[in-house]
Amino acid sequence: MGLFETVSEDIKAAMMAKQKVRLEALRGIKKEFLEAKTAKGSDGELHDDVAMKILQKMVKQRKDSATIYTEQNRPELAENELAEAAIIETYLPQALSEEELEQAIRSIIAEVNATGPKDMGKVMGIAGKQLSGKAEGKLIAEKVKTLLNSL
Repeated sequence: MGLFETVSEDIKAAMMAKQKVRLEALRGIKKEFLEAKTAKGSDGELHDDVAMKILQKMVKQRKDSATIYTEQNRPELAENELAEAAIIETYLPQALSEEELEQAIRSIIAEVNATGPKDMGKVMGIAGKQLSGKAEGKLIAEKVKTLLNSL
């Protein structure tokens, strides 16, 4: 069963259990998935790699909104955004630990024979593809920069 079907089943379960926040988050996911399936140029299918990117984007949006709400002294709204982000994150694969991320980037650096910061583009191109869904892009970029500067 694909992510789309899983989310649809979870919406039914959330309705039955009367879980308002969970239901709201799941409906948001389904809306984004439906838009991706019917988007111009789409083949009518929602592939899991596309679904993962959508979920990552949604989590980032929720966390950014929560930060803004916190800065504007609206903790009740921030709490809701963070609750939705946590629900959406359950559909993402487990993120890499700091050590695992560093090890993966070190192997990519060795693979492309990077010699310093000037090779950041080469390393990021491969790291972005290989580690997509396993770590946040900003975190990957910071780690690549740190490791390349230490060469």
